[in-house]
Amino acid sequence: MGRVAVVTAVHAPSAPHLSDAWESLESQELPEGWSWQWVIQEDGKSDDVARHVPDDPRISFGQGRPGGPGVARTLALSRVGDEFDAVRVLDADDILPAGALARDIAVLSAHPDIGWTTARVLDLLPDGATVGFDQDPPEGPIERGAVLEHWKAHDHRAQVHPATLCIRRDLLVALGGWAALPASEDTSLLLALNAVSRGWFHGEAGLLYRKWPGQATSQPAHAEEVERDARMAVVEARAQALRYLRWQYRG
Repeated sequence: MGRVAVVTAVHAPSAPHLSDAWESLESQELPEGWSWQWVIQEDGKSDDVARHVPDDPRISFGQGRPGGPGVARTLALSRVGDEFDAVRVLDADDILPAGALARDIAVLSAHPDIGWTTARVLDLLPDGATVGFDQDPPEGPIERGAVLEHWKAHDHRAQVHPATLCIRRDLLVALGGWAALPASEDTSLLLALNAVSRGWFHGEAGLLYRKWPGQATSQPAHAEEVERDARMAVVEARAQALRYLRWQYRG
């Protein structure tokens, strides 16, 4: 038997998209003996999100003080106990393609030394068209330190997408969850994971990444230079410190 928690941070503007995320999650076919729970955490305490949460006993919904998606996801971990084997990220406005969870589970089950997985991403445009990234790495293992080196050499852009992460629960908790940053909190976690553990990249699409005007990463503040430089400095410092301390996940 195995359990995977799908963790979703949501705020009021993205809440109407929860129904699409829900449909994609409900249609996932898992390996025999596995089940999932959807752990949704509102970034704030409004009256605008709960009404969009589907009625299903497999869904856990919580609220908390606003602090950004990283804070919301980390608060959600309070409802992901040690009975869970893995945690899969799913942003409120994104969609899981068929087979995404099963592929994550298959790799983590077959490779005890792999601490996390990522997958190919397809941007989902407003007209329904999808566009892929043309520089995906080959499918298979990602060695320790490889993401940091690529990120440093490519203007702080990783070769794999942190919105597709599926992580062994104990490893995620040991690293403290997502970084306390207003953005790039998932990139910080990705680089931290890669500093201490081998990962895996799926060549098949593991996420439809919705592009829409209300998307947090499309707002002008996300690209503001002073804050971006500060975020990148924190992201790199965390990964470098973990590498220096030589802490390693061994499975």
